Amino acid sequence: MKATILIWITIILSLVLPVSAQQNRFLVSAAPVASPPSGMQAWRIRYWSKDDSGRPRQVTGMVVAPKKASPRISRKVIAWTHGTSGVAQQCAPSVSDRFFELTPALDAVRNGYVVVAPDYPGLGSAGAHPYLVGSITARATLDSVQAAREIPGSAAGRKFAVWGESQGGHAALWTGQRAKADGADLELVAVAAGAPPTDLAANFRLASDPNAKVFLLALTATSWSRYYKVPLAIGRKSTSAIMKRLAANCIATNQTPRFGALLGILTLRRDLRNFDFAATRPWSRFIAANSTKPVQSVPVLLAQTKDDPLVAASVTRKFARRLCRNNVRVRWIDLPGKDHATTARQSAVQTLKWIDDRFLKKTVPDDCGKNLKLK
Repeated sequence: MKATILIWITIILSLVLPVSAQQNRFLVSAAPVASPPSGMQAWRIRYWSKDDSGRPRQVTGMVVAPKKASPRISRKVIAWTHGTSGVAQQCAPSVSDRFFELTPALDAVRNGYVVVAPDYPGLGSAGAHPYLVGSITARATLDSVQAAREIPGSAAGRKFAVWGESQGGHAALWTGQRAKADGADLELVAVAAGAPPTDLAANFRLASDPNAKVFLLALTATSWSRYYKVPLAIGRKSTSAIMKRLAANCIATNQTPRFGALLGILTLRRDLRNFDFAATRPWSRFIAANSTKPVQSVPVLLAQTKDDPLVAASVTRKFARRLCRNNVRVRWIDLPGKDHATTARQSAVQTLKWIDDRFLKKTVPDDCGKNLKLK
């Protein structure tokens, strides 16, 4: 009798559940995008990953592939890890109507690559977004590549590079650190990072734009308070409420901040004038745990504007020297000016050529010599 019931349950589930739910380890769903750019096909995906406690979490993202018949061999993959879009659930880049415009890695699709763009946990999915929390973000990035491989039309292969900017640069470096432990049967060939936060304590202290500095602090503290389940007790009684209000907004690169947001930022500057986030517990502990380590098993490209107001060039250069001392081959791209948010776009041609050469197994250039004085 029990056997008969189990058989009927199996038959009913096979009729009700989608094929992906029956056969895939990572992919939950892949919804085709109606009007992707010419020559491309795209899917908004939902897939399984895990948090640092091993609990399953669903994550969203986007997969973009050439609009061609699947090749005989699997396609090369670039995992694009995006810069800060916010820490609220509605801030997922995959649902933005500017996704295709704001993702420089998509230039590679016309050269036959698949681009996988995870939103990160908590953006587009339930639960707290672990902003600048390296391990869970790296795992979600690796699992997004696994999920893309389960979309038949993508023909995504196991070999991939990871490229990110700002928060995504931090995610890219952490993905490089965690690839062997969490990447199962994936093969990472290169890591590229534009303006990546590395030594988070130094990054918080040396950011030269005071408005951006307190806004970043508000996003980070609010996110960490939720993710690590600690009180948001900073500054005056009203400070935490201001931080939460700022963190409820998404970052729109084409819009001027609202008056209320500007007023909140100015108030935080006053309240936190003498506050050292990186020296105050429990925040200092989280900062140390989520700073990147100069440990990579593949070549690394770093792109940095000279006068970046949010990620100081001196901090990134110091991290590059540490990579060099650990015998990592580093390609360093100096960019002019003081912009932060377009670092990847400015260096896209050089970065994509460098990534392509890593797949082709060409000689790896190394700037750890006298020219840039990285050693």
